[in-house]
Amino acid sequence: MRSSPARRALRGLYSLAMYLLAPLTLYHLVWRGMRQREYLQRWGERFGWLAARAPGGALWVHAVSVGEVNAAQPLVNAFRRAHPGRRLVVTTVTPTGSARGRALWGEGVEHLYLPYDMPGAVARFLDHVRPAAGVVMETEIWPNLFCQCQDRGIPLMIANARLSARSLRGYAPLRPLVRMALDAVALVAAQSQHDAHRYQVLGAAPERVRVTGNLKYDQDMDPALLPQAHAWRRGWGAARPVWIAASTHEEEVAAVLAAHRAVLARHPHALLLWAPRHPDRFAGVAAAAREAGFDVATRTRDRLPGPDTACFVVDTLGELMAFYAAADLAFVGGSLQPIGGHNLLEPAALGVPSVVGPETFNFAEITRALLRVDAVRQVADAEALAVAVSELLDDRVACARMGAAGRALVAEERGALARTLELLETLLPAA
Repeated sequence: MRSSPARRALRGLYSLAMYLLAPLTLYHLVWRGMRQREYLQRWGERFGWLAARAPGGALWVHAVSVGEVNAAQPLVNAFRRAHPGRRLVVTTVTPTGSARGRALWGEGVEHLYLPYDMPGAVARFLDHVRPAAGVVMETEIWPNLFCQCQDRGIPLMIANARLSARSLRGYAPLRPLVRMALDAVALVAAQSQHDAHRYQVLGAAPERVRVTGNLKYDQDMDPALLPQAHAWRRGWGAARPVWIAASTHEEEVAAVLAAHRAVLARHPHALLLWAPRHPDRFAGVAAAAREAGFDVATRTRDRLPGPDTACFVVDTLGELMAFYAAADLAFVGGSLQPIGGHNLLEPAALGVPSVVGPETFNFAEITRALLRVDAVRQVADAEALAVAVSELLDDRVACARMGAAGRALVAEERGALARTLELLETLLPAA
């Protein structure tokens, strides 16, 4: 299908649709910019208008947002150690992803926004970056980008590839287009057998699909996190029960407030650490907690909770792991509504037990694994969340047992990094 008339026609229709949608794209940027000003910046990159052509031979890694950047962290770090002289470019789509990448790698890695999937923008981007190979994290499939890489002889890998049953159904109307894009992919390094099968159903050639495991199990842990957490807790009261509501979404605000009221009824000095998923929700969460009658402090204003703080809002980026380490228990958000949940391995790696809602389809394999070893408690709704958090904070022995089980599972499942890096190395000589 690579150069067939059917392929050319399909690419042409898709490209026309992308150009027709360009006004909506601009509107979306402005609308998001009204809530998060970073979306109003660096528009040139989003349309492929970049500086003069850079030296060729780069490894290019695309990670759409914060979660994917964190997943890419061990791979990028290992690649930098193995190839210290090779240029490395990381692209994201969101400003929060950009900020996370810069916090991790600073100027050691070049960062750009990935352009919109229009032929001209993609061509300008590839002319500038001139990658020797590309790695796309998890579930990003862009037909023009993938096909232009194939046209230019740039091998692509989808690393840490995951595809939920829900996403597979969502791709059904676009199956011919997605199959064309996947035909341009040299390797799919899937998180699990289920993910590998779904990618093949979607159109990936079976001989190009490998099961390598989940890179999130190999995430680098800063050894300073636990000593820092212990020092923090001495400052705000070492004996206080502390739980964290992490990566929460707007519709979960009421559930978190209700859960903390239930906790305070049994533990009047308990502390809630609250880290909303999106920066545009920081102020709203702090205001909601104040309206609920809690003594509220924030990271940007107060730096750390005081002895009387009931709710501490983490209104910064890149510090979630530090606050996970300082908690007795975590609620991982995006799971009380059909968003699909967020990364449960982060608290598990630190020995922190978690509570999660029913909607975990984005992390189905991880959730099942942690449930199997009793490192996570899954609840049906907001009311059950309040009960579970209160009960677990009452039972330090159960929390410790769950935390140890989660940490052991993470240690046992490591190894995806070595397998993924080995596959990536096979692409570079061919490039």
